[in-house]
Amino acid sequence: MDSKSLAYLSNNFIYSALAVFAIAFLLHAVETAWSVKSGEKRELDRSRTEKLARSATGLIILGNLIVAAALITRGASASRIPVANMYEFSITGAFIFTTAYLIALKKYNLRWLGILVAGLTLLTLGTAITLLYVESAPLVPALKSPWLLIHVATAIISGGIFLLANSLAAAFLVLEKMERNGVRSSWAHRLPSLDALDQLTYRLIALVFPIWTFSIIAGAIWAEAAWGRYWGWDPKETWAFITWVAYAAYLHARVTAGWKGRKAAWLCLIAGSTFLFNYVYVNIWGTGKHTYSGL
Repeated sequence: MDSKSLAYLSNNFIYSALAVFAIAFLLHAVETAWSVKSGEKRELDRSRTEKLARSATGLIILGNLIVAAALITRGASASRIPVANMYEFSITGAFIFTTAYLIALKKYNLRWLGILVAGLTLLTLGTAITLLYVESAPLVPALKSPWLLIHVATAIISGGIFLLANSLAAAFLVLEKMERNGVRSSWAHRLPSLDALDQLTYRLIALVFPIWTFSIIAGAIWAEAAWGRYWGWDPKETWAFITWVAYAAYLHARVTAGWKGRKAAWLCLIAGSTFLFNYVYVNIWGTGKHTYSGL
């Protein structure tokens, strides 16, 4: 199969994944709605929708595998790692995000998060294929380095896990507001305790922070090899450092100041917003040596 056919096949895999994640999102939505019994108490009965929930999870697994196939064929079409532009970064990030969720699902009761995971993945893939898509092509000279896999892959892994942690932090804030106002809504009774959400968010960030640190260091080493300097305050470098400082502040506040709960969740979301700003604004509208969006 020639490179053009492989590129078309990769695109078809992404369209197929979009369909699968859309169905998974709908099943999770129905499962959430139907798990609430009618009546005055409107109690929650998860047994009524267990099959729907399992089917939705199965579809997320299937969608994850289809995105993996899209990445493999995209890389094969250009004979390189598929992380050279925003389109490829986005679909790889979506794969890491769903993979992190599925791994966490084996240990923690996170199936309730499936509707958000399916929705965000659907949004990411849809934006990638419609707005960020560029033709498969060889690497630009500055990217022809072994550091491509090391630096960019660790950045994508970090982004996917950051997104999962921020999803949990957002869920924490929604539930915490409900409890401050009296009691959780009936659909929210299925969600874990606030302490469990808080602890899992912290563990994910503590896990991925060294990877993000290594990504920045690897990028500096690559910059010295490619451009003759380790650090140039390029917009993308600057915002990567801001993200590092923000997540370092989150970890420091938890360990030394004992920040937990609402304050920690808000700090987590602020740190995540710096990563998203770097990913969206700097990549598309920014200038500098890191503008590889292809747009």
